[in-house]
Amino acid sequence: QVQLVESGGGLVQAGGSLRLSCAASGGTFSNYAMCWFRQAPGKEREFVGTISWSGRSTYYVDSVKGRFTISRDNAKNTVFLQMNSLKPEDTAVYYCAARSSRAPATVAEDYDYWGQGTQVTVSS
Repeated sequence: QVQLVESGGGLVQAGGSLRLSCAASGGTFSNYAMCWFRQAPGKEREFVGTISWSGRSTYYVDSVKGRFTISRDNAKNTVFLQMNSLKPEDTAVYYCAARSSRAPATVAEDYDYWGQGTQVTVSS
């Protein structure tokens, strides 16, 4: 069983940056592809980005390309989401998830373990 704990959320002005972290425990971290999803109030959970087990492959939703970067440190069992040039529409609860496969995926149903989420609020 894998446990995931997100941190790093908060309130930031538009144009600012935040770095989210997701610490994993209870499994062999390098066996898992990881991802970030987000959910804004009244909206469906939305895929943000994913990273393969090695970190060599990443994919992003079009709305964050060029602004967000996913990375991972397998030695520290942690995945990161660097968010730059934040916009009010990025406001959401951000979740990390782990998939029992080394290949990344973009569909929530493909992920087996989820964190509790961290709130990101971007003010205009």
